[in-house]
Amino acid sequence: MGSFYVTTPIYYVNGQPHLGHAYTTMVADALARYYRQRGDEVFFMTGTDEHGLKVQREAEKRDMTPQQLADLNSAKFKATFDKLGLTYDRYIRTTEDAHKAVVTEIYKRMVANDDIYLSKYEGWYAAADEAFYDESEIEDGRSIETGATVEWVEEESYFFRLSKYQEPLLEWYKSDPNCIRPESRYNEVSSFVASGLKDLSISRTTFDWGIELPDNPEHVMYVWVDALTNYITGVGAFTDEERYNKFWPADLHLLGKDILRFHAVYWPAFLLSAGLDLPKQLFVHGWWLIEGKKMSKRDGNWLDPNKLVEQYPLDVLRYYLLREIPFGNDGNFAQARLCERNNAELADNLGNLVNRTTKMLGSFLGGVTPAVSLAEEDQPLVDAATGTWEQVQAAIERRELHLALELILKFSTELNQYIQRNQPWKLAKQEDAKPRLEQVLYNAVEGIRWVAVMLSPFLPDTSARILGAFGVESSTFDTLTWGALPAGQTITSPPVLFDKLEAPGAKEEAKKDDKQSKKQKKQKQNDGGAKKEESGIIKFDQFLKVEMRVGLVESAQRVDGSDKLLLLQVNVGEEKPRQVVAGIGKAYAPEQLVGNRYAVVTNLKPAKIFKIRSEAMMLAADTEDGGLELATFTGAVAPGTRIG
Repeated sequence: MGSFYVTTPIYYVNGQPHLGHAYTTMVADALARYYRQRGDEVFFMTGTDEHGLKVQREAEKRDMTPQQLADLNSAKFKATFDKLGLTYDRYIRTTEDAHKAVVTEIYKRMVANDDIYLSKYEGWYAAADEAFYDESEIEDGRSIETGATVEWVEEESYFFRLSKYQEPLLEWYKSDPNCIRPESRYNEVSSFVASGLKDLSISRTTFDWGIELPDNPEHVMYVWVDALTNYITGVGAFTDEERYNKFWPADLHLLGKDILRFHAVYWPAFLLSAGLDLPKQLFVHGWWLIEGKKMSKRDGNWLDPNKLVEQYPLDVLRYYLLREIPFGNDGNFAQARLCERNNAELADNLGNLVNRTTKMLGSFLGGVTPAVSLAEEDQPLVDAATGTWEQVQAAIERRELHLALELILKFSTELNQYIQRNQPWKLAKQEDAKPRLEQVLYNAVEGIRWVAVMLSPFLPDTSARILGAFGVESSTFDTLTWGALPAGQTITSPPVLFDKLEAPGAKEEAKKDDKQSKKQKKQKQNDGGAKKEESGIIKFDQFLKVEMRVGLVESAQRVDGSDKLLLLQVNVGEEKPRQVVAGIGKAYAPEQLVGNRYAVVTNLKPAKIFKIRSEAMMLAADTEDGGLELATFTGAVAPGTRIG
């Protein structure tokens, strides 16, 4: 038995929890459940970041003290996480006295290592990000990356000798490329540090909501020294040696791409200065987007997880969030897509499997499992089960939770096909076929048990309902041996696991689409003659007017409210990628496209599709079987290469 320590970022208390916060914490929860189920000792920590200028300003707006605002919103985060059934071991708050003591000790160690000096800070500061930006990172008074407003700050400040740690950081990255994942983020950080590091301002005198410096109380700690230190406070740094030694260094820090620099540059530098071990891995996830934009209250596209979990079953919400996108990519949240996955993958696949199998066992064998027995033709099913489990474990170790779920549901499909091939309803009518009937139904319910055990970290309520109906008490992974479900076990049919769902506004949208389709059909009939006259041979100079280039898909996600539209970011050799809305969602999953090169028309006039600006067009052709295939290029052709 080993140990596993996973953290989420701690969340700012200047606002309330949204879906993005819930997503990160759900991922951490699924991983914590997985490692517990494996038999490891797990520590899962989340919490709130409560100091800093933006918290103080928000409190002033509300005519509250910063502490009152922190108490109010921290309680809301905790209540949300509890409502979502998240199994954290420690909910930390940076206003705790225990945390202040650890931050003070870290600072003293930095001073002792000659890494702190007093100087003057001048520069652009974004209170919303608690970050400083160079001129090159600012446009129209805002951070180019985050959109946060910046202001010019001049004040006396203590500085941390970040520049001193440029080479040690580069050596850390080089020694363990897995320390930052995915690879694109590793490359981003390595490049940033290699370009040169400036010393970091770590104190403030223009506001007082923070931890005072022990050697100069007129200064309060820069929020990132304070906030990042939570990761060692929670496991007993300087107070509980046994716990600290057991869990530190952290196995996994989960974080959003907007706070990568703080975690991958500042945090390890602070730890090196303090003489402490570095975390094992930082995994950077993307954002949930609404109509192609990052979720935020400022843009009015904020989703409340409390309302979503009242609208949809918790396991369905978990399944969608963990299954829809590869962890690390951006994703477009679409309630229509959530309903599609529920209906096709959970209700029609898994739910139908459990319902039909348990009812047949009840009807044909009195609801009692027969003796364990395998025919030669059943061995491929057993091999599929063990192979699935091996692949699921490997996917989770790579943090590919979407793939782990895909593999488990694929095995559920195989169980449905096994039942269909063997047709127990026909075997039940044949007097001499009872031994085979017993074999088939045993294998089916045993396969379902495997599915429930493998799904437990992801869909805990669903798995518990299945295993409860099977009379199974343990869901630990060491029970995943074929035949562990004993003979003579009474099995009941659980209530319906997944009801079919309909996205809000789906009926109205269908009527709208039908009306538009009829209108287009009529227009086509009216314009038929004219269009025939326009068609035909074109001149070479006309062809040259169409600019086609090779485009590399850097990110892809589904468009909210559409089952066929995908939102792509495509590199066509320009300074910034083009945003493309493409109607290829029924032929391609988003994850199939990322990293591949396709033909793109780049000089079309931008169009609005589903209220989203599309700046180019993908080229595709219909296949003989009624599908769709994109015009594809190999990695030998650079993005932006002209086609023609």
